[in-house]
Amino acid sequence: MSDVLLLTGSSGSGKTTVARLVATDAARPTVHVTTDEFYRAIRTGFIAPYLPESERQNEVVVDAIIAAVGVYARGGYDVVVDGIIGPWFLQPFRAAAGDWKMSYVVLRPDLATTLERGQARGEGELTDAEAINGLHGAFADLGPLEHHAIDTSLLDPAETAAEVRKAVASGDYLLSV
Repeated sequence: MSDVLLLTGSSGSGKTTVARLVATDAARPTVHVTTDEFYRAIRTGFIAPYLPESERQNEVVVDAIIAAVGVYARGGYDVVVDGIIGPWFLQPFRAAAGDWKMSYVVLRPDLATTLERGQARGEGELTDAEAINGLHGAFADLGPLEHHAIDTSLLDPAETAAEVRKAVASGDYLLSV
């Protein structure tokens, strides 16, 4: 049975950096799937995924991500998926999970830290303060999944990766499928 970790949070929360650390230091064969690459693959007709008119595009991209994760998982790989996977996108992952053991971890630094990190990112990355603020707000209240959030405001990437590993190992961050 493969382990799938959905590592999420708003832009600037450290998902990609932490996912890279978690996947690289894994004890079993592990793949790091960065959802941004699926969006970057759209060369014509791309719609920023945080805009309301991107709903259909986002559904297609999520389906493509799930298909890739499924191929790796069926091949015996654990998979660390990093991307903006809010509770609103969990149902398709749950439906596809089958024999995956799937954990859901939300990195949630405070807004000031998120903005600072997000705006310091390189070219081609989302650095718009309004968009980052909106995405941060989308993860502010996870309802019944609130216990899946980790406040990473005061943690560096290595400390955050250690917290994520501990969270997954606890079993407390598993999603029912």
